[in-house]
Amino acid sequence: MESSKIVIIPTYNEKENIAKIINAIFNLEEKFHILIIDDGSPDGTANIVKGLQGAYNELLHIIEREGKMGLGTAYMTGFKWAIEHNYSYIFEMDADFSHDPKDLPRLYHEAEMGADLVIGSRYCNGISVINWPIGRVIMSYCASMYVRKVLGMNVFDTTSGFKCYKKELLEKIDLDNIRMRGYGFQIEMKYNAYKLGYKIKEVPIIFIDRKEGVSKMSSSIFGEAFWGVLWMKLRRIRPRKTK
Repeated sequence: MESSKIVIIPTYNEKENIAKIINAIFNLEEKFHILIIDDGSPDGTANIVKGLQGAYNELLHIIEREGKMGLGTAYMTGFKWAIEHNYSYIFEMDADFSHDPKDLPRLYHEAEMGADLVIGSRYCNGISVINWPIGRVIMSYCASMYVRKVLGMNVFDTTSGFKCYKKELLEKIDLDNIRMRGYGFQIEMKYNAYKLGYKIKEVPIIFIDRKEGVSKMSSSIFGEAFWGVLWMKLRRIRPRKTK
């Protein structure tokens, strides 16, 4: 294996962005593999990815699922695949360039230096968000403050979807017991890492809202996260049992 690092990217109707994001990651000096989890995109996203596989050989992988099954389940599928294929550093990011591929080496460096979970953070160094309406910025920032207050977790950007996990951490989280499916999934994964005593590091990034394609954000996603945080507070977190 040429790289111990893999970037998991869930997709649904990302034909405008997918080839660009794949090429941008493979053009980095630091070498990463990519795993696309496509939820049956009717716009042909998966076909674009498969068309690129010939050029990138074993560096580019795709798992196709039938229909939209949720962000959380997409990452679960990717995490399990990456663990099975023995990747040491497992990243998650969006396909729409809201997460800059050039920040991937920065996250990797912090993991290599000892962090078990590295978060690309919009809020650990002020507010670093571009092209969002002010109402959405306030909602997102206040949501992270709410999570910190309720869960006592010292993480500024609790809903960030730009992260690097060490394989050992993902192996200890009981992935089959992660319940939340939208952006609440991002909170639940961080909270599991926190409660299990793993080292979490935030790296400041600049988040730029998508220029192409359609946002998947909805009020129901925030509703799930709001009530899910209260449920998390009452739930005991245990490491996954190994055979």
